[in-house]
Amino acid sequence: MIIRKTPAELEKMRRSGLLVWDILQKLGGMAVEGVSTWDLEVAAEAMMKDAGARPAFKGYFVPSAGERYRFVLCTSINSEIVHGMPSERRKLKKGDVLKIDTGVQLNGYFGDSAITVAIGDVGEESARLMEVTRESLELAISQVRAGNRLFDICSTVEQHVVSNGFSIVREYVGHGIGTQLHEEPQVPNYVERKNENPRLKEGMVLAIEPMVNAGKADAKVLSDKWTAVTKDGSNSAHFEHCVAVTDNGPWVLTRP
Repeated sequence: MIIRKTPAELEKMRRSGLLVWDILQKLGGMAVEGVSTWDLEVAAEAMMKDAGARPAFKGYFVPSAGERYRFVLCTSINSEIVHGMPSERRKLKKGDVLKIDTGVQLNGYFGDSAITVAIGDVGEESARLMEVTRESLELAISQVRAGNRLFDICSTVEQHVVSNGFSIVREYVGHGIGTQLHEEPQVPNYVERKNENPRLKEGMVLAIEPMVNAGKADAKVLSDKWTAVTKDGSNSAHFEHCVAVTDNGPWVLTRP
């Protein structure tokens, strides 16, 4: 069931979203050569605590992993697509493509967002990968309007990514969000006719998150049971925003 939010609930989600935005902006500034992903983790958890928010990811149970996630961030580098785990041993290097994904629960409502950060010069292909992925998210956001259908979002991402020579990760998708981190509907970055294609209505909130590979789309999960990587070793990029359907069009809750 898709849960539509009232204007008052959207205002609460806005506060959660802006906190996530603020955390990600600060982490993006910290992400330079020599910094470890654990440094980012510690900083993020402190910011959440100071704001009176609960980490959305830490303690989250995922059946496929068979355990709860232990961190407030997912920090995925280069060929790691999503769910990379912070570590004191993972120090950022020039040329790294770093994905930072995080979420909070504040006053009962969740916010969730992701950015991809270039550590120094990442080369032409990776820079273009990041640009196309970010563009695909912005184009998808423009489709979040009452009366449109979910496939308008999904196909917009797919067409932009594929037309630029990159590939869409199919194993991981976006989602609804509200009082739960993951709600209906699922929001794939591609169109598959067997999937549900609901009409967008005011009060729906969608976490849209293109995950795009420079090479082939195929992914696998490492032996740590969490980290998803590209099978061919190519780099991957990931951006995410939570977007509400309003009578004035799309409202991005996770940026000012």
